[in-house]
Amino acid sequence: MDIHRVAARGYELAGRDYERARPLYPNDAIALLVTELGITGGSAVLELGAGTGKLTRLLAGTGAKWLALEPVAAMLAQLTAAVPTASALIGTAEAIPARTAVVDAVVVGTAFHWFRGVPALGEIARVLAPRGALGLLWNNPDRDTDWVAAVWEMVDEYRRGVPGNLDLSWQQAFTDTEHFTPLQHRRFAHTQEIDLDALLDRVASISFVASLPPAELETVRGRVQDLATSHLPDAGRGRFPLPYRTDVYWCRKR
Repeated sequence: MDIHRVAARGYELAGRDYERARPLYPNDAIALLVTELGITGGSAVLELGAGTGKLTRLLAGTGAKWLALEPVAAMLAQLTAAVPTASALIGTAEAIPARTAVVDAVVVGTAFHWFRGVPALGEIARVLAPRGALGLLWNNPDRDTDWVAAVWEMVDEYRRGVPGNLDLSWQQAFTDTEHFTPLQHRRFAHTQEIDLDALLDRVASISFVASLPPAELETVRGRVQDLATSHLPDAGRGRFPLPYRTDVYWCRKR
């Protein structure tokens, strides 16, 4: 299956850490997505790069007919365990196993930056009904907080060219295609209450960290622990807030 080698290896290894340590999306972001995409109990919705179902479980309550695609087997196993009612398959955004014009909305949670943008948008446009809608979300730790910036700047030393969403390079695909109206955007703040073990798991759930050789992965975990305890004296003894910002983008098929 044609997916980035780091995503394939990292998420195969990190499925449990991802499910255990990654936050859900804030309720306001979900409400906006449901409204702007027009998702109702009668909608057919496709989720791409569904991961462990962090978005799936929040939107399941809409009553929409749901199909989730995820290319990594370990992630899909976590999704089906967490959301046993979901229809979920192995699959990619660039080769969607669906007929033309059969879904009303497509959603992608913290994954579009992994896609080959133009081919993926072509496939999304193909399966969307006329005037169907596309919604994209990302959860990112809020680096305006000093200790979060220190931890994630250290983590970025290990990125080594792996795609991310913060540089917004993924948006170029929308410039290079005429399938969709211009992207609209809103940002939401939220907080995840964690402890030190959960923070270590959160960092270990990052694809390029999970892909490191075991000794190097332990070095990263040690560096995260040192940074957290130096910035947050109580980090080793209890729970503390990890602030996030959630970016929501949406558009419609032309």
